[in-house]
Amino acid sequence: MISRRTFGKAVGRGAAAASAAAFSSACSAAVSGDPRHQIPPAADRAKAQPARTPDFGALKQIRAGVLNVGYAEVGPAHGPVVILLHGWPYDIHSYAAVAPLLAAQGYRVIVPYLRGHGTTRFLSSRTFRNAQQSVFALDIVALMDALRIDRAILAGYDWGSRTADIMAALWPERVKGLVSVAGYLITNLEANKKPLPPELEWAWWYQFYFATERGRLGLERNRRDLARLVWKFNSPTWAFDDATFDRTAAAFNNPDYVGIVIHNYRWRLGLEKGDPRYDGLESRLARRPVITVPTITLDGASDPFTPPGGGSSYRDKFTGRYAHRTLTGIGHNVPQEAPEAFARAVVDVDRPRR
Repeated sequence: MISRRTFGKAVGRGAAAASAAAFSSACSAAVSGDPRHQIPPAADRAKAQPARTPDFGALKQIRAGVLNVGYAEVGPAHGPVVILLHGWPYDIHSYAAVAPLLAAQGYRVIVPYLRGHGTTRFLSSRTFRNAQQSVFALDIVALMDALRIDRAILAGYDWGSRTADIMAALWPERVKGLVSVAGYLITNLEANKKPLPPELEWAWWYQFYFATERGRLGLERNRRDLARLVWKFNSPTWAFDDATFDRTAAAFNNPDYVGIVIHNYRWRLGLEKGDPRYDGLESRLARRPVITVPTITLDGASDPFTPPGGGSSYRDKFTGRYAHRTLTGIGHNVPQEAPEAFARAVVDVDRPRR
């Protein structure tokens, strides 16, 4: 991968145009997993401790929908907007190295804590602590409205990919472009009832753990240790240090963290109900709508949850301009493990014809 300094210089000299050519070529490629579009691994990634990444400094808060959303913001106030969405068990610091790379290219970068994480809080104690998939997308719509943002590039992984995918599928007029790790992650509850091969079911052990009261208590009492274990399993080649983990683990002290995580995984298994007000949205999502906005999908080749086939399993769900990239030697937390490659995907999806 290129260094951050080289990334900035390359884009400034017009590397975006070269990337655009690759983007257009990949759009017409029959197999999105073509090795020509794979990103090489970082040298000695598994052996070396990662370089210290910058912190976001003071965060901002804004009332948006049912939440008071905590978020980081970097870059020029009037630049094109990029919203970066984190997963579980992670937080906004997955983007601590990505955000300055994008800000240096003139983007206004917004990184919100999802409900149940960090400084994001519910406005009312009476609000249902709902974590079905559609409400996370509605949270981002409300955040964009509160910040008076009409359109943005959305990029995410894990819960963040699902949220960005839903935004692009249901409200494409609000999405200028999409970067989605692991591709199309919109949940179909009926399809989710079907068993997976045993080795994949085993990888989802915590989903079944959380289906029990014992699992809820385990998350409540051991949230840090459980998250660290998931990090190691999800990213077997990432040598994160204690300071990196501790910075993110602070986000798990949110009073609604356990409730949101438990409801999310139980809802996916059909063990908890969502809010009937969103049945219409969930019905639309159950039909697996296609995504028409310009999209780049990323797969971490070392991610145990990466679908096989180099993106082929979800290729038909993206009908607009499209490219797929496989990141060799990278695990689940793509933006933190490969910030330059992630930032480059955001720039490329925004500038396909320059």
